Amino acid sequence: MPLLKTIILVVSIGALSACSGQNDVDKAGEGIASPETVDVLTGPISRIVRGDGGVSDFYQYNSDLPADPGVILRQEPLNANQSVPGAATNLRLLYTSTDGIDGKTQIAVSGSLFLPEGSPPEDGWPLIAWTHGTVGIADICAPSWTGYVPFHNEYLKQWLDQGYAIVASDYQGLGTPGTHPYLATKPASFNNLDIIRAVQNADFPLSQSVVLIGQSQGAAAAFATAGYAPDYAPELDIRGVVATGIPFFTPRTLEIIAETRPNDVVDPMLGYNFLALTLVEQMDPDFRPSDYVSDEALPTAQSVDTTCHRDVKTLVTERELTYDRSFKASPNDALNIAFAQMGYPRLDINVPAYIGSGVDDRDTPLRMQANLIKQACNAGAVIQSNIYPDKDHLTVLNHSTVDSIPFVKKAFGGQPITGNCDSLPFEK
Repeated sequence: MPLLKTIILVVSIGALSACSGQNDVDKAGEGIASPETVDVLTGPISRIVRGDGGVSDFYQYNSDLPADPGVILRQEPLNANQSVPGAATNLRLLYTSTDGIDGKTQIAVSGSLFLPEGSPPEDGWPLIAWTHGTVGIADICAPSWTGYVPFHNEYLKQWLDQGYAIVASDYQGLGTPGTHPYLATKPASFNNLDIIRAVQNADFPLSQSVVLIGQSQGAAAAFATAGYAPDYAPELDIRGVVATGIPFFTPRTLEIIAETRPNDVVDPMLGYNFLALTLVEQMDPDFRPSDYVSDEALPTAQSVDTTCHRDVKTLVTERELTYDRSFKASPNDALNIAFAQMGYPRLDINVPAYIGSGVDDRDTPLRMQANLIKQACNAGAVIQSNIYPDKDHLTVLNHSTVDSIPFVKKAFGGQPITGNCDSLPFEK
């Protein structure tokens, strides 16, 4: 079967159980969807489709969509495995948004809402929009379907315990039809802004203020969301951004990655490359990953259609794949097409941002994050930068709450946040 044949993949139950973090989902009343090829001329499923299927019918919306983005289409309770500890209410949502690639097609996107225990304040629970990190592109990897891994649940529970409600988009194409445009910031930003609109305009006890919080892919999404908000959703009261492990893709990026990741060493980070190639497909229908990926690595590269990112990384290790063994031709020029979609609409965002960075981060090296911080400071953004010795891309998340929780409290309270652009914890 040609690598790029435009089909909607039907995921088997065996593939479902292989997804990292996948829990035994309560199937009562939830028939597993078996999508078929659909001939549509606009929107996400007019492009090459990967990873569809394996989730319940909740994620399929077959009626006409409302004209406006940010409208809840349906909701249902999450089961115990999909819920966040400490939440009194755990809901799966389907809502309207705008396709972030063509910028105009109305689509359905899924997500979750978690409300804390107790009675809400008079003006409602202050709202956090959690923007998740890399999970993959397969529908079965959508957080509203798989639930969160333990260290994410630990993190989210800390915010619930502080008295914040949490809304979380899966991002387009995760759970819902079409390929998830991995790491593309515009689609994720539209999805984030629209799920905030959706829950604030519905009958939930939520305040009108919100702080964006994200890690890794979600850190980029949170920062970009603040940049897109003034034009796409100017009515929203965004108070700040919290980002850990934030990427910054520039022409220097490949050089940094090349310097930190030898080509002849088994490298689980190759999973990111395979995901990025699927974004190139979304932007360039003539692109063929098989022109770049070696025959040896091609099955692993194709596994992103049915396997979540953590398990793809395991496959890379088990199959002893190095960069040199995985690519028969350099994909750098092609990846530049993807990188163009991974940038930020502006660096001078108009709300303060806390950025937490682990010194031992290999996924988004400290030099990459420092470059973003320095450029954002130079552009006039208010940035609070903290770095954490002995912390990596994942461990920085929970460790950083010692600084991010006070930052968010100030942001919601309207207290001045001046940042530390004049005394950054690294050379400016």
